[in-house]
Amino acid sequence: SKAVVNLARYLPWKPELVHVHDWQTALVPLLIRHQARAEAWEGAPKTCLTIHNLAYQGNFAVHDYPLTNLPWDYFTAETAEFFGQLSCLKAGIVFADVLTTVSPRYAREISTPEFSCGFEGVLRERQAVLTGILNGADYSEWKTYRNPCLPYAYSEKQWRGKVLNKLALQKEMGLPQAVDIPLFGNVGRMAEQKGIDILIEALEELLPERLQCVIFGQGQAKYESALLALAARFPDKLAVRIGFSVCLPHLIEAGCDFYLMPSRFEPCGLNQMYSLRYGAIPIVRATGGLADTVVDITEALDKANGIKFTEYSSRALAKAMRKALALHGEALLLKHFRRNAVKADFSWARTAAAYLKVYAQALAP
Repeated sequence: SKAVVNLARYLPWKPELVHVHDWQTALVPLLIRHQARAEAWEGAPKTCLTIHNLAYQGNFAVHDYPLTNLPWDYFTAETAEFFGQLSCLKAGIVFADVLTTVSPRYAREISTPEFSCGFEGVLRERQAVLTGILNGADYSEWKTYRNPCLPYAYSEKQWRGKVLNKLALQKEMGLPQAVDIPLFGNVGRMAEQKGIDILIEALEELLPERLQCVIFGQGQAKYESALLALAARFPDKLAVRIGFSVCLPHLIEAGCDFYLMPSRFEPCGLNQMYSLRYGAIPIVRATGGLADTVVDITEALDKANGIKFTEYSSRALAKAMRKALALHGEALLLKHFRRNAVKADFSWARTAAAYLKVYAQALAP
């Protein structure tokens, strides 16, 4: 962070704005502000801080504060101090000229006690300069044609490839190959934030029914073990693979009918955007970016592209999955959902335009 500030000050070209992300670089706005004031740095750049996940704050013991080379004037409850510790993220929130986070819903949520992680007061004070901007999806990588990770190409006008990818996914994961069986998928960290606890309980209830589920990722050992044990009990219904792969997530998105994201909280989320582009109907908890990107049939029939639930519980998730099973039995309605899904646009061009507006706000006299 000190090097960033030094470069901003002494490079031959003079940056107008420095954009930093999360606690790892959140001291930059404070360091710039201090040098501008104490050392007469004329033309110091404005700063923008993006918060990707408020739960990660960069809190360190008070005896680490001298490493910043900042005077103790900044170690107060109004600035960088947080319950007796140095909080890098709090410093950035206080001193950045503008703040962004990765979805409009998350921007509102983090100003409430439930989601503020202790920063409710400081975020409310800075509400006027806080903007929620959805992350973008890289559609040059996440695409259903000319994709080296997919054995079969398909598009909105030609869905046959998705059916073939479903059969390929079932074969890859050791499940019985059947086109007509509803197939659910999930990729990601096996952690409580991602709702893996309620997903396991919901699967306990639903696996006896006619469906299949594919889960891929890695995370906490207790969740990995629980999922593997469940898959051993239902080998024809549930396939679990622990690890990392570049291509398997693409095949899961392309092969499954429904994509599960029951997150406890989700600042933005990307997999629901990928699943929409791949025609896999997302089943999401209405939080953060999931609420902003998925349209439930109760919100707008003509734009419906997913299924939402609100309560964080296995019961609510199981109910949403039962709605998916009903939707799978309605061919015309499922086709309507899929058409809406693939038309959803979360490209970086839209995101970049929103950031340019925030930059202009920061640079305004």
